[in-house]
Amino acid sequence: MSVVLITIVTLAGLGAIAAVILFLASKKFQVFEDPRIDVVEEALPAANCGGCGFPGCRAFAEALVKADDISSMNCPVGGAPTMSIVAGILGKEAGSAKPQVAVLRCNGSCEHRPRLNNYQGAVSCAVAAALYGGETGCSYGCLGCGDCVAACKFDAMYMDEETGLPVIIEENCVACGACVEACPKDIIELRNIGPKSRRIFVSCVNKDKGAVARKSCEVACIGCGKCEKVCAFDAITIKDNLAYIDYEKCKLCRKCVEVCPTNAIHELNFPPRKPKVEKTEPEKEPVA
Repeated sequence: MSVVLITIVTLAGLGAIAAVILFLASKKFQVFEDPRIDVVEEALPAANCGGCGFPGCRAFAEALVKADDISSMNCPVGGAPTMSIVAGILGKEAGSAKPQVAVLRCNGSCEHRPRLNNYQGAVSCAVAAALYGGETGCSYGCLGCGDCVAACKFDAMYMDEETGLPVIIEENCVACGACVEACPKDIIELRNIGPKSRRIFVSCVNKDKGAVARKSCEVACIGCGKCEKVCAFDAITIKDNLAYIDYEKCKLCRKCVEVCPTNAIHELNFPPRKPKVEKTEPEKEPVA
């Protein structure tokens, strides 16, 4: 038998043995995948935004199938209708998460927060935040480079050239949280949309003492506590010279908005206030 033929037979035998070993190994270590994962993934919006807390819709579908209770799990893009469909597929009960929207907790526009210097580095909030405190006296406010806008996959934000601040388009926002994660200053927050899309929040994150905060931005919260005192629902707390409104407790009475001396508390989508009518005392007739 020639050397060539022996070589061919040997290699063929080794190949056959390797094939058998691989076949047995694949059967031994085979991973079963629940077919419901594909069905649930089809029901999800395929946004892959990460707002659910998982890296993509596929991972979220796997978690939904494996979870015994999905009432605390939510798809911010699909919302309650999508979770209801998923619950029907899995025979589980969906939760009732309240719809949310992003809000900007900074009102430090060019008008209210004068620029003291001019940043000429990389156009990135993350880079700017790592290098210095910002172009103004407020080291807490928006840096204006638009990292949040770049992170948004739903065209729900844009930068206002006049104010230098991002603007949130409420009807496009799905509360995925990408803008929240992208902001190095933590000035974007997800809050409940509220009845009739009405919301009240403190549009400031400055923790400096009142005089310092007011000097750097004329609409900064100065931690005076007037809003806390007037709130009858314990929805407002003052911590580190800064007021915060708990949207779960707030009843939207707007009393805090009226007493804020710096207009740091914002009210959205409310009807215009009625002008106050000053009462005048009737003139007394002269005594004869």
